[in-house]
Amino acid sequence: MSQIQAVKTSEVLLLGPGPSNSFSGVLQAMSEPALSHLDSDFLKIMDEVKEHLQYLFRTSSPHTYIVSGPGSLGMETCFVNLIEHGDKIITCQNGFFGDRMHENARRYGAEIVQVKADWGKPIAIEDVERAFVLHPDAKLISVVSAETSTGVKNDIESIAKIAKQYGALIIVDAVTALGAIPVEVDKWGLDAVYSCSQKGIGCVAGMSPVTFSELAFEKVNNRNTPVPSWFQDITVYDKYWELGAKRPYHHTAPSQQYYGILAALRHIKSVGIENLWRQHEEISSYFAENMEKRGWRFFVDKSHRLPQLNTMLLPEGIEDAQGRARLRNDFKIEVGAGLGAMAGKLWRIGIMGANVNKAAIDKFLLAIDNL
Repeated sequence: MSQIQAVKTSEVLLLGPGPSNSFSGVLQAMSEPALSHLDSDFLKIMDEVKEHLQYLFRTSSPHTYIVSGPGSLGMETCFVNLIEHGDKIITCQNGFFGDRMHENARRYGAEIVQVKADWGKPIAIEDVERAFVLHPDAKLISVVSAETSTGVKNDIESIAKIAKQYGALIIVDAVTALGAIPVEVDKWGLDAVYSCSQKGIGCVAGMSPVTFSELAFEKVNNRNTPVPSWFQDITVYDKYWELGAKRPYHHTAPSQQYYGILAALRHIKSVGIENLWRQHEEISSYFAENMEKRGWRFFVDKSHRLPQLNTMLLPEGIEDAQGRARLRNDFKIEVGAGLGAMAGKLWRIGIMGANVNKAAIDKFLLAIDNL
């Protein structure tokens, strides 16, 4: 009888916009035997995951859990629950992922008011306020915290404050934010926030942490029409994650992936989330200083630049696709290409997960010096 052959891959330093390399212990944890999705030991793992996610999101909301799927599924979960056909929503768009939020709202039948900013610039707070003045009946606003396509940080706290003044809920994309920069769900009054497992959390892809406020959950409970997706209906999902309750069957959760994210979340808790934010700032400064010495320039002004996702304009003499191919093939380093109008003009360099350290940056700098 033939043996199943293990898939062999080379170890690559993942310095793109995601995935990032996982924290130590994550892959080992994932090699443990599988458990049933209703096994009592697995339910204890779910309970601990929820506790750590509440710590990471800075929330006490019980409606905090993992959607078994990538960050894109977390995004759709927020929109499919909170939008009914004809609802008016303000969509903030200053990059590729803000545009994706807009597309979700459009597909679910929302009446959309757009607030736009140029790629590389943050959403202007006065434009958000103006949109609410003109459309005080808007029920929702959506915005990306860390715009992965450009490396821009939006002022979520200020945008959420305006939304609350007008009685609107706020949906936040924290895919590239969670674990890397502050995401203060309760303090800022955020209503629906989604992220992913393979960036700041330092795990593998395939899980989307989400959290919903009591106001958001109340809105879902009082819908005039059923949530169009049974799988993503949070009133159903909520019961599967309810602490101390008899859990109903919802779906076959991928237990080994949950082992991995629990290992990553335990690591974050041991380091301390504020310390992790500080580490991102320190290593990003080290990266910036050394790149600028080499003549590289940032696409985004320092005042609203992300520490975990750096967009660097390509200097003369380095061609986009050829340069990235050389990094990957000769130095085993991956970086991301530009998107949209910035394709071919910049690289997106991520400093997340296990790569928030000088050793990873030094390896990249040595490769840059030898391109």
